[in-house]
Amino acid sequence: MIDTFLEFLGNGGLTRFSWTGVVLTGLALTHVTIAGVTIYLHRHQAHRALDLHPVVSHFFRFWLWLTTGMVTREWVAVHRKHHAKCETPEDPHSPQVLGIRKVMWEGSELYRREAANSETLEHYGHLTPGDWLERHLYSRFPWLGITLMLVLDIALFGSLGLVLYAVQMAWIPFWAAGVINGVGHWWGYRNFETPDASRNITPIAILIGGEELHANHHAFPASARFSIKWWEFDLGWIWIRLLSLLGLARVKKVAPRPVIIAGKYSIDRDTVRAVVANRMHVMANYAREVIRPVLKQERQQAEGSCKRTLRRARALLTRETSLIDEAARQRLDSLLEQFSNLRVVYHYRQQLQSVWARKATSQESLIKALQDWCLQAEATGISSLQEFARRLRGYSLQAV
Repeated sequence: MIDTFLEFLGNGGLTRFSWTGVVLTGLALTHVTIAGVTIYLHRHQAHRALDLHPVVSHFFRFWLWLTTGMVTREWVAVHRKHHAKCETPEDPHSPQVLGIRKVMWEGSELYRREAANSETLEHYGHLTPGDWLERHLYSRFPWLGITLMLVLDIALFGSLGLVLYAVQMAWIPFWAAGVINGVGHWWGYRNFETPDASRNITPIAILIGGEELHANHHAFPASARFSIKWWEFDLGWIWIRLLSLLGLARVKKVAPRPVIIAGKYSIDRDTVRAVVANRMHVMANYAREVIRPVLKQERQQAEGSCKRTLRRARALLTRETSLIDEAARQRLDSLLEQFSNLRVVYHYRQQLQSVWARKATSQESLIKALQDWCLQAEATGISSLQEFARRLRGYSLQAV
């Protein structure tokens, strides 16, 4: 019997697949797992950016139990806490606090540690599945799914199934817990200056189902689509659109895109609401349309060491204030002291951000604050700032 079993293993199990067949199968299976994480756990459960048909929702829940042993409530609670406490000592997995090496290689351990915190589950795990199957199978026996997967891998693929199983078990801990939680807050590019250190790892987000566009997600957490620029590709969004066409998903929210009405010069409630809703775009446009031209003009007029200083100043002038350390703050202060136009446009950048920071104020006071900002900006005599203020008046929530 032992000899028969060993022969069965060596012959590739029931499928008798070659290495090539097992590799292709592994890529397909791990992609379904990635889709389950980004579509079901992340965009649907954690952020409620879309609704899924109960059949699709339960398929992903079962698949993740089978292939990862993850419990929906635990994953959602840990992720929501990450957003609420991002880059602080309470963040479950911030490389800015814990170091990139620890999060990259011990991300799974950090997740399990936080998932065992009952306070985290109680505070952040609301509105997750609590049906009979969840209570009596998925949450109660998370180890049973991955054990069943091991048996199936061996039965279907023989000895190669052991390799496939090892890959499946390592896939999410490495790519999600390690790469996204680690590299996604350490290295890459940003379209928007969010208060955290999130980064887009690559604009072509295929390998991890769109999660590579991590900074975009932190800028608009409730958006079902992670791509923002026309040249960014979010594979998870493609699957969501396909599910929507089949009537199996309903998108609830995507990131807003600015609507600017030509010839609109009066600032009203619609203007303020549009500016606040599009504040990430507003600040990105300010960096591109105001700070960059002024910096370029100053650099053209400067000489020697001043020119070299200005060449390195762009990132510092547009960086989120909370991310500037003491050394960088001193360099920034020195720069602003030397160049008056840069000091003016940087000051107006800070003042503009303070408009939507006034959460407790009335609509009327917000309208007045934005009106005053535009009038004062137009009076500076700095052409790029004047033009930006005029365009800001045209922001609207109404479709053109």
